[in-house]
Amino acid sequence: MQGSRRSLSRPAGVKISGTGMCLPKKVLSNDDLAKIVDTNDEWIIQRTGIKTRHISEPHEKTSDLATSAIREALERADMQPSDLDLVIVATMTQDMICPATAATVVQKLGAIPCGAFDMNIACTGFVAAMNAASSMIESGFYKHIAVVGADTLSSIVDWDDRRTCVLFGDAAGAAILSVSDDPEQGCLYQGLWSDGERGQALFVPREEADIPNGEENTFSGKYDKLQMNGKAVYKFAVNALADCVDLALKETGLTSDQVKMVVPHQSNLRMLTSAWKKLGFKGEKVYVNIDRFGNTSAATVGVCLHELVRDGVVKEGDYVIFVAQGGGLSWGSALWKL
Repeated sequence: MQGSRRSLSRPAGVKISGTGMCLPKKVLSNDDLAKIVDTNDEWIIQRTGIKTRHISEPHEKTSDLATSAIREALERADMQPSDLDLVIVATMTQDMICPATAATVVQKLGAIPCGAFDMNIACTGFVAAMNAASSMIESGFYKHIAVVGADTLSSIVDWDDRRTCVLFGDAAGAAILSVSDDPEQGCLYQGLWSDGERGQALFVPREEADIPNGEENTFSGKYDKLQMNGKAVYKFAVNALADCVDLALKETGLTSDQVKMVVPHQSNLRMLTSAWKKLGFKGEKVYVNIDRFGNTSAATVGVCLHELVRDGVVKEGDYVIFVAQGGGLSWGSALWKL
């Protein structure tokens, strides 16, 4: 059993010590999808911007992807699993209802008795987990927390519904958050919101009572499969992304010129384009990888972060905005000084 933790004597900064990602080896192209559902490459690209996505094999679990992503993040941080105080897994496709997927990840990492819990806020999950981990480190009771967004959405997609099956992929993106000697480093602003009244715009129903009535009913006919009202989600996502970024800038007093990169959830290229035009941000300041991976739910922002850090696009001292929106309906953001 690890010893009790004592709060640090002064406010702590937070740094991202390392990042990692994991993608299943299987790649599903738009042409591959056209063989199993009524669609084509041009239709998908025009409406979503997606060209390929990675799909897990039946034996690949969410915990497998999450574990691999954290292992890479630990290697890049030059840390061992035993250095971790806590693992937070953001996911809506847990291995099982119980135990928490995070506990399984701790076991697979060899990090027992590290703390562990899951967060299910759909696509907003990684941003929410980063917010929670940052605050916990700032409290002084934790020094190193692994945050990972991981989802195997292929397991809950209705492969007969072309409205949804073309959108999603599987992945995991991770970051190791650590205490920093610089109190100015870390999360300068964060926020999370939800609107359960609009939750049935993006949901996974278990029974008939979960299905909305009237024109809001876009049920494909299959329970335990992802359902989406595309028009409602599109309008919500564009406004949520733009409003979150605008609020983060206002609360911190920063300008768009000072921000190195906006890292948004990758839901739909048309949504992203509409949002950054509304904000007045230059396109090169809004990161996009949806063409290669599709919408990977809670993994998305973590995968984006890893690519940006790995490729040297963002560096220590840069201001970066993370923003996501998804099922719940939920949305959230954070502005960091890396």
